[in-house]
Formats: sequence, structure tokens, C-alpha cells
Amino acid sequence: MAPLVFGGNVFGWTADEKTSFALLDTFFDSGFNAVDTADVYSSWVPGNRGGESETIIGKWLKQSRRPRDRAVIVTKVGSDLGPGRKGLSRRWILQAVEESLKRLQTDHIDRYLSHWPDPEVPNEETLAAYDALLTQGKVRAIGASNLDAGQLGDALAVAKAKDLPRYDVLQPEYNLYDRAAYDGPLRDLCIAEEIGVITYFSLARGFLSGKYRSHKDLEGTARGGGVEKYLDGRGMRILGVLDEIAEETGAKQAEIALAWIIARDGVTAPIASATNPDQLVSLVRSAHLKLSEEAIQRLNDVSQ
Repeated sequence: MAPLVFGGNVFGWTADEKTSFALLDTFFDSGFNAVDTADVYSSWVPGNRGGESETIIGKWLKQSRRPRDRAVIVTKVGSDLGPGRKGLSRRWILQAVEESLKRLQTDHIDRYLSHWPDPEVPNEETLAAYDALLTQGKVRAIGASNLDAGQLGDALAVAKAKDLPRYDVLQPEYNLYDRAAYDGPLRDLCIAEEIGVITYFSLARGFLSGKYRSHKDLEGTARGGGVEKYLDGRGMRILGVLDEIAEETGAKQAEIALAWIIARDGVTAPIASATNPDQLVSLVRSAHLKLSEEAIQRLNDVSQ
């Protein structure tokens, strides 16, 4: 997997179908190959029901005529899609995967992730369902999102004890501002178990781009509500160091924030979204940006 994953949460939300196709073409033409989505994207948009992002990716895969084996498609199951259509039961996983495959217009999913922990379903039932899908070739690898160290450890232990497939990918929330949940026991476990890690909200919902510095900047934006929490003293200090390094290197704040994640031990690749060509060019640059050890240390210190 390349050192950057395109976040498909914007497809069918802040990027329409035509824009999404153009973004995916440019991303793949730039040498990258992985796209992250979920069955629930983008159900939060008025008039949407979920599945919009997968549908756009499926149409793009079909019309782009790119070899299927050149793309790494990551999607997720478990979020609430309505009565009887959520969680990690065997029944729902086996139904949901068929719906995702149909929307994606493909015969297999490269990485299939449990979107959220489901306390009502034992790990053994969930992993046995994935085992069936792996055996059938409908899924190539499995993973999980939003697990803490205890939950991931439990799932790994069940997989080993019951001779079931284990989670080989973790998708945690992680960025310069939101470090506490991943750094520590969870990161240590992923490194020890050689689990691939792809981080979401890698730019803190766009805050680390530097374009949101006051409540006024959030007015009329689709992401406003999610960014508000970062507008505190700590957030401003992190932006301050990003501004300094941007001045020194000529790189943009978002590129520096992503390059910091890429350089972290225990991270395979950050997930990041773009909704226009300029943002995408910036994402591509971040994957080639090498920060100095001194710059990385400054970012480590301000974001502790």
C-alpha cells in the first residue's frame, strides 16, 4: 500500500460524481492505489441513505478501465444503516458485504473493516463470518476501526485461540491534535503484532490545513461543527509550529501535518481527503515531503 490513502467520505457529499472521478484519476495517476470508504458514507447528507461513496467508487472502477488488481479498496461494515442493518453479527456481515460488492461493482474487497466495536456480538462470531468471506475470496484481508488496546488485544487472542483470521489492519483517529487514543498501549500493540495502521481524520477534519483559525472561518462550511473543538490554545500552538515550518520549508501546513504522520513509527499511511485539484496536488506533495528530525521533534513536543 502506498504511503497515502484517499478518503472517500467526501464522495457524494462535498464532491459530486464528476469531481470524484477526476480526483480518483489524478490520485491514481500520481502513483497511489488505495481508497478508503464505508457502507455508511455519506448517510449524514440530507437525502442520502448510505452507500453513496461506494457507488461512486464502483462506477469509477468500471469506467476508468484500470486493472482491478491495481486498486486497493478499503470499506467498512457495522455503522447504523437502519433497523436490523448495523453491528457485527454474522447475519449482517454476510448481507452487508454483498451490498457493498454490488455497489463497488467488484467481486472482492481488498480490506474489509469492522467500523465500530459491537459489544453485543462475540469476537468469535464476527471473525468466523470474516473467515467465510476470506475462504470465498470475497474479502482479501480484514481489520477494525475505533478499537482500543484492550479490545484489539481481545480480538487477537480469540483469533489465535479459535484458529480464526485476525485483524491485520487498524484504522484509528490520529493526527497532531488527537494523539492520546492511539499513542501508547494501542500503538505499542500494533507495532509488536505488525498490524498495518491507516489513520483517519489525519488533518483533524481540515483544521490542520490552517484555514480555520476562528469561529468566523467556520461560518457556512460543511465541516464547521467538527472543527470547532480544535479552536483552543493547544490547537493554536500546533498551528503556530506548522506555520513556522511552512515558512522554513515552503510546504503547506496540511502537507507538513501529513508528512509528520507518515514519518511516525507504527503508522502505515494516513487517510486524507480532497475535494478539488489544488488540494489533491497538496496531498500528493505530502507523501514526498521529508521533514528534518528537528522539525519532527518540534511537532512532537507541541502536540504531546
